[in-house]
Amino acid sequence: MLESVGALIGSPWIYAMIALSVLLDVFLPVLPSGVLVITAATAAAAGSGAATGQVPHEVPDILALILCATTASVLGDLVAYRLAWRGGERLDRAIARSRRLRTAQERLGQALARGGGLLVVLARFAPAGRSVVSLGAGAAHHRARDFLPWSALAGLSWAAYSVALGYFGAHWLGTSWLATGVSVLALFGAGAGAAYVMRRRPEAAEAS
Repeated sequence: MLESVGALIGSPWIYAMIALSVLLDVFLPVLPSGVLVITAATAAAAGSGAATGQVPHEVPDILALILCATTASVLGDLVAYRLAWRGGERLDRAIARSRRLRTAQERLGQALARGGGLLVVLARFAPAGRSVVSLGAGAAHHRARDFLPWSALAGLSWAAYSVALGYFGAHWLGTSWLATGVSVLALFGAGAGAAYVMRRRPEAAEAS
């Protein structure tokens, strides 16, 4: 993958690939959008000379990767939100049958009502968390002005973290499969940590 992405890094197609993958993974969480972003950032670092310790000359490419992934993340969230908003009784019944979706919907409503959306940011890193939160917000008819700013912050945080992993992984470990593998493990580690925090928060609330 690294070689293929490296060949596309100077082409607009790499951004199209990333945008499509990130946009769709709200519906298909199995898509390796994070891996693709990391690999593209690693390839960009190789092209900029980051892996050899030289001053990078293609930093706009890194910024473009962050902007591309962030924009696609927010657009995907918005599409899922609007589809769930218009989902009607069928979606309501599906949520009612799913304890996970029900819990996420309730907790999201409480978080947005308090003016806080840390849950939205954490969910962006947790496996399938983005899907659950975006669909839950739409199905519960939470206001877009309450949800979308947190969606944007979540998308930016995730994109910047993923790109930084690929870029600095290449800087420290070289543009090799080792660097890519370590960066991907760090991304999965962040997801596991976010999922753990999200599970612990309701337990703490119940205990209090």
